Amino acid sequence: MTVAAMAGRVSGRASSPADPTFGGVGHPHARLLAGPSEADGAETLDAHLERLGAVPVHRRAGELIEVLRLSGLEGRGGAGFPVADKVAAAIGAGGPCTVVVNASESEPASRKDRTLLRARPHLVLDGAALLAEATESSDVVVQTHRGDSESRAVLRAAIAEREHSGWDPVPVRLSVGPDRFVAGESSAVVAFLEGRPARPRPGPPAAVSGVHGRPTLVQNVETLAHVALIARFGPDWFRSAGGPGSPGSVLVTVAGDVARPGAVLEVWDPTPLGRIVTSCALPGDGTIDGSGPATGAAVLLGGYGGAWAPLADVWALPVDREALRRVGLPLGCGLVGVLSAHACGLRETARLLGYLAAESAGQCGPCALGLPELADRVRALAGSSSSRAAVRRMLQRTDAIVGRGACAHPDGAVHLLESALEVFADDVHRHLRRGSCAGARRPAAFPVPEPGQGWR
Repeated sequence: MTVAAMAGRVSGRASSPADPTFGGVGHPHARLLAGPSEADGAETLDAHLERLGAVPVHRRAGELIEVLRLSGLEGRGGAGFPVADKVAAAIGAGGPCTVVVNASESEPASRKDRTLLRARPHLVLDGAALLAEATESSDVVVQTHRGDSESRAVLRAAIAEREHSGWDPVPVRLSVGPDRFVAGESSAVVAFLEGRPARPRPGPPAAVSGVHGRPTLVQNVETLAHVALIARFGPDWFRSAGGPGSPGSVLVTVAGDVARPGAVLEVWDPTPLGRIVTSCALPGDGTIDGSGPATGAAVLLGGYGGAWAPLADVWALPVDREALRRVGLPLGCGLVGVLSAHACGLRETARLLGYLAAESAGQCGPCALGLPELADRVRALAGSSSSRAAVRRMLQRTDAIVGRGACAHPDGAVHLLESALEVFADDVHRHLRRGSCAGARRPAAFPVPEPGQGWR
């Protein structure tokens, strides 16, 4: 099969215009998730190579960087940093490099990384092998967390297949870290691999000075899978999906008040957020009303440290990082969390803030003192024991937190709160006048795990 034929087979662009522009595992339009159904289990190495062909080998570092630069690939872990720049920084730092596959998906409602790992592990490992070859790395580390034993079992089997075939240029090993919200942050991953607690730390980028001072490329699972496809089919193929400012397909997890919470979709055209929500919605439950959003419904974008928006305001916006950035909204980890108009946005925010406060590393005042205080104040507002003066003090407290933490965790929590006070302003007034609402007694929309134990 020619490369062009393979590209057509992967992208699915030969399908009819009536088909949807997104799909899950096995959907004909999928790129990352193309191939057998998730119900068939993890794709084997032989099946993977039969479907996609081998990754080009002996690609010079400069050539790979140029291909990635032309593709416009940005990291899919949340920060959206250009991958080509990160690889170039690691090579420019000199000395041996370590490549880390960051499989520590720590967002409780996100399922995109584990879906990709459990269905297409070899695509992810191909991307890691390419970066290892380009940076002349001596090893690849796959960092997982204790709460995801299923993905770890799939990875062990995939690594064993590749070892048996002599497929990878360097050894690949698994590392198992704590199941904590901030433990998947790149500097926390580096700290854990050095034998220290998996807490974020300030300092130079890991690509310049990472594990034991060595340049370290920490890349998200989805990012590495994209690298493997770009190496096969080229930057033009990659850019044929997505938008001009944010090329390539993107994985999103739809969560919250929907029929299928945790559904993972691959979006590869400028698909409106409304269409994503409609595909998973619960008609008549305050999410959609006829062909549009229900009045009062909201959406959480970018994860638990992201931002709320009225669903009606973003209904027509495309699922595109650049388009969302322009209106001040994050796509982050790809979470699209839907909240019914019948739910209480203040209660949901209080639950999420409580979780973020409990999951902080506790290394600085904004996290150790500021976040618990904010969580308590929002919890009081969601109940019936707050006042306008308390809300004003809460807003003053946020000014003392933003930009003062040792990492971005407290900033994300504050942005979540500030967006909630704006989007649910009517609820704030009602709660201050009448106390807790009926929506506060509904079942929770988003999962909040028990706080993790330990940092090692």
